[in-house]
Amino acid sequence: MSEFIAELIGTMILIIFGGGVVGGVVLKKTKSEGAGWVVITIGWGLAVTMGIYAVGSISGAHINPAVTLSFAMIGEFSWSKVPMYISAQMLGAFIGAVIVFLQYLPHWRETEDKGAKLAVFSTDPAIKSPFSNLLSEMIGTFVLIMGLLFIGANDFTDGLNPAIVGLLIVAIGMSLGGTTGYAINPARDLGPRIAHAILPIIGKGESNWGYAIIPVLGPIIGGIYGAVFYDAIFTSNISIAFWVMSAIVLLIIIMATSKELKKH
Repeated sequence: MSEFIAELIGTMILIIFGGGVVGGVVLKKTKSEGAGWVVITIGWGLAVTMGIYAVGSISGAHINPAVTLSFAMIGEFSWSKVPMYISAQMLGAFIGAVIVFLQYLPHWRETEDKGAKLAVFSTDPAIKSPFSNLLSEMIGTFVLIMGLLFIGANDFTDGLNPAIVGLLIVAIGMSLGGTTGYAINPARDLGPRIAHAILPIIGKGESNWGYAIIPVLGPIIGGIYGAVFYDAIFTSNISIAFWVMSAIVLLIIIMATSKELKKH
């Protein structure tokens, strides 16, 4: 199997299980309707675990453009492969979303809430506040990349790493995901959002393109900063990228904080 097909399949598996668990919880007349946030976070953790088990030995199972860009930034991945990996991830996420649509075919008609239908495909903030929402996605993905690098620096029993990464995703979802739905992955949000816009979903609303930049930009900034921060602090490799990203992150923190304080 080529690395392109591996990343496509891995990301498709991620969305089938991840989008699938959201569909089961929020769509009407499913047997898991109303199961709640804990079920969703565990479902997403297992989704990542299964994606890694499926293709980790072939492509490394990035299944996330933020991971691909972050690893490339610190020399852990070839820049020449970045466009191919991201293209595969986007396509895989789109296909996965189509499969979730097919899985719940009778339930779209039964669900009147347009927001719930969109939630099966993409994220949305609990409180709309662009800079704060951006910061939330940055923090979540910063923790993700740091966590992946921490896990990679330790020896585990063969085959255990994917499960540990899955637990990391559950922890991020439970601890940090309540603000924006923790996309922490541009492909996970954008690919299914495109599917929502295209698919003939009965009674669907808008795809909320006004918010779509947040779950793309936030994970990229947070992920890259997580990688260069780890490189600077844990390996003493302080690069220009570290200082540039530190300045960008600090600016966003200041803007988010000032916006919220002015509201009071």
